[in-house]
Amino acid sequence: MSEQNPSSESGPNELAPDEQRRAVRQRYARIASEESSCCDGCDTSSDDDRSELNRQLGYSEDEEATVAEGANLGLGCGNPNAIASLQPGETVLDLGSGAGFDCFLAAQEVGETGSVIGVDMTPEMVEKARDNVEKNDATNVAFRLGEIEHLPLADGKVDVIISNCVVNLSPDKQQVFHEAYRVLRPGGRLAISDVVLTAELPNDVHADPESVASCVAGASPITEIEEMLSNAGFERIRIQPKEESERFISEWDDERDVSEYVVSATIEAVKPTQ
Repeated sequence: MSEQNPSSESGPNELAPDEQRRAVRQRYARIASEESSCCDGCDTSSDDDRSELNRQLGYSEDEEATVAEGANLGLGCGNPNAIASLQPGETVLDLGSGAGFDCFLAAQEVGETGSVIGVDMTPEMVEKARDNVEKNDATNVAFRLGEIEHLPLADGKVDVIISNCVVNLSPDKQQVFHEAYRVLRPGGRLAISDVVLTAELPNDVHADPESVASCVAGASPITEIEEMLSNAGFERIRIQPKEESERFISEWDDERDVSEYVVSATIEAVKPTQ
């Protein structure tokens, strides 16, 4: 990973927050409708291609097989359930839940005594995810329409928050972490997969709606994410880059190798008990 300390501070060439949200919503509405991957540059049309991508993201063959077709759209950059250490009876919240793949995997871990809530701001994705509930017989999973900066949940109701390559899409990541802290119970934990910035992006990337919506232009350096989590009140913050993610990130864009600028990482933190 690059040793540079790239900056993600807003500049004159960056999209306004409303433009960012619009670009993200339009992109994922299209993906939900077309059932295509968010990886524009890679071919995941065959079952073998999709399975290979799942292995690279960290999903096992068993995990892939236990969720009905239509929930896994190949949108993530990791497997947050692999680091969440979910327990039976826990309440799990998925930020930016998409068609529900990670939610259905989490539901299997928390069992009938637990529950999983997915929140997504794209109506088409929420509709698709709700259709998938019946396909997966997931009676302990529910999906809500909402923005991750303004979660439709009461204070202190969640044990674990997961997310898969979504926080980088937010124009106000500090608010996302404040909201995450608010809805977690004392002692609750954050376990997400996301991309982090490792080198300064070209100016034209910052201003490109497709780059913002495809998990590149919105990435932040590790130091900034650590600071935002700390500001929100989290402790035991641990961010671990995954250098092997360069293999699939390099295929995210036809015009440039974006693995020169971003890498997948696991991001963990805990809300103190007092």
